[in-house]
Amino acid sequence: MEQRVGFLEAVRQLQEETGGFTAFVPLRFQAPGGRELDEATAVECLKTLAISRMFLDNIENVQVSWAAQGLKVRQMGLRFGGNDVGSVMLGEGTVKGSATGSSEEDLRRIIRDAGFMPVQRDPLYRTMFVN
Repeated sequence: MEQRVGFLEAVRQLQEETGGFTAFVPLRFQAPGGRELDEATAVECLKTLAISRMFLDNIENVQVSWAAQGLKVRQMGLRFGGNDVGSVMLGEGTVKGSATGSSEEDLRRIIRDAGFMPVQRDPLYRTMFVN
């Protein structure tokens, strides 16, 4: 926990100095060389997401880190402070054990079912169109 807080403090300070982040994505730690570590639970991931949203109030967008947790956790993350569900993931993910194969319709459905409106945006978070 101490390391997480230290990391969030460093990110917050860097954003204050540069304003360079358009988004923050709280990903779980992966050990170098594939060493096995205790997996973060879905609850732990959602807590970290919520704390990131509050602590990093100087970063407008917080993406739901759902890899390896699935669509339901991705959906719940919207209620824990996330405002970005990322994009469709095809093939091998960037996180060991990540869920793959989500369609664009899957993402629109989970956003709507959580009570939000899906919006497609570009990499700079400009709205392209409302889905």
